Amino acid sequence: MAKRSDELGPIEVEVRDNNVNRAINKLKREIGREGISRELKRRRFYEKPSVAKRRKQREAERRRRKEERRRKKRKRRRRNR
Repeated sequence: MAKRSDELGPIEVEVRDNNVNRAINKLKREIGREGISRELKRRRFYEKPSVAKRRKQREAERRRRKEERRRKKRKRRRRNR
């Protein structure tokens, strides 16, 4: 069983019944969920502060749009009841 994402520390995956492939797949899912691979890719090269600022602004705008779409979808569902 994998450690929960709200816990601090390393990600651990238990191997059951010598099924290593299943444990590796679970570890990959956890790494993806945590955003570790994305973070490693981003940190591979130096990022200028101005570029980092623009990237963060784009990410924030994307999150805002996504949340707005969710709200509209919920509102439509309530109206159609």
